[in-house]
Amino acid sequence: MTAYRDPFGNWCSRIVAPQGRFVLSTDALINDSGAADVVAPWATQTPVENLPESTLVYLLGSRYCETDQLTEIAWQRFGSAPTGWARVQAVCDFVHQHIKFGYQNASRTRTALGAYNEGQGVCRDYAHLAITFCRCLNIPARYCTGYLGDVGTQPPYAPGDFAAWFEAYLGERWYTFDARNNRPRIGRVLIARGRDACDVALSTAFGATTLEAFKVWTDEVVAD
Repeated sequence: MTAYRDPFGNWCSRIVAPQGRFVLSTDALINDSGAADVVAPWATQTPVENLPESTLVYLLGSRYCETDQLTEIAWQRFGSAPTGWARVQAVCDFVHQHIKFGYQNASRTRTALGAYNEGQGVCRDYAHLAITFCRCLNIPARYCTGYLGDVGTQPPYAPGDFAAWFEAYLGERWYTFDARNNRPRIGRVLIARGRDACDVALSTAFGATTLEAFKVWTDEVVAD
């Protein structure tokens, strides 16, 4: 196994898989502050001409985020909303209500436009649609993949899974937003950032493979 940095700065591992059945696994103990996602209603929207060059790629369309087909809809729905944090939150509120969540609705080919038209999906679809609307509104937005446990939420808890959310650039920094849950959460474990899910798949195979099963666990460990 070898490791490298991708163009987005993510740490990646590369492996030549043996023929036959094999298992990949990892486990880690994460030290989390216990603080929820930052909420900053005062965060302003940076005029597009003043955005840092490093953020401009997150204004462009990408594999799952068709800005060219959703720009008119974005401005019709959110063009009159206050700028900055309030506008991103308005996007999240709409996406949260518009998409019906269900694991049975997962599709690896569904794009932001598909999620908008179908009104169903999983966390990555919420993120893709919110990201696309933000980009259409000249707000840089990038896709985040990782783990999100149930810390701070009420049971019963669903089986563990990978999670997706996004970050929007406001003022002079990136802020976390989550259109799927649409409220501050505790204990996000960020694995990678990119333009959309195509850039940061948890695994990519070059050849014939069959995924038999996967298990995700994010259990809270109470300090002594």
